[in-house]
Amino acid sequence: MEFIGTAAFWAALGNIILINIVLSGDNAVVIALAAKSLPPKQKKMAVIWGSAAAIILRIVLTIFALQLLTLPYLKLIGAVLLFYIGVQLLAEGDGEEDIEGHSNLWGAIKTILVADLVMSLDNVLGVAAAANGNVTLLVIGLAISVPLIVFGSAIVLKLMEKFPIIITLGAALLGYLAGEMLFSDPIVTPWIATNIPHHELALFGHSHLSIPGLILAIGVVIVGTYLSKRNNHAAAA
Repeated sequence: MEFIGTAAFWAALGNIILINIVLSGDNAVVIALAAKSLPPKQKKMAVIWGSAAAIILRIVLTIFALQLLTLPYLKLIGAVLLFYIGVQLLAEGDGEEDIEGHSNLWGAIKTILVADLVMSLDNVLGVAAAANGNVTLLVIGLAISVPLIVFGSAIVLKLMEKFPIIITLGAALLGYLAGEMLFSDPIVTPWIATNIPHHELALFGHSHLSIPGLILAIGVVIVGTYLSKRNNHAAAA
């Protein structure tokens, strides 16, 4: 438990919270839309129980992802997916407006749970990368950030609309984590140890800043911003 008092712990915890806030804005919209047709009392219950089930599901999926990422090649695949998710975060808008509202409590809870499952790949992968194998860190991070998103969804969404830099920072963080993940795959690390001079190893994730991570973070922002502008021009035309 000494790890909790370190700067690395708090940095990783901050990463988990930021990733969840940025990537869960759509989940907050789903929760609101799924429960919108319920009576006030049932609406509150749907949000509480649906969100609780979604949190448990998210933790289980992320722990499962942590185990999978110890296998060869899966971190390489995960790095590519994280880069793609970061780019799409900047390039595209939300698409959850067609979620159906329900007039009964269990229907709303089921919609919240299923929608969260479908949309949780990006969250699960990003959080697993940020936790870097530490289950304690993972549980604490999700315990803080998910309730914040669920019960403060309106505030979170308004902040993201008012300060778009939050989304950009989140996308860049995903790119950074992709770079770190890329060079920590069990297949890649022996190659790095053999071919990279010892004094340069710090550049590949063994220091506070990873050069591959910084390169992919910048790449996500550049590619995502370009695609966003292209999409906006196409929509205007």
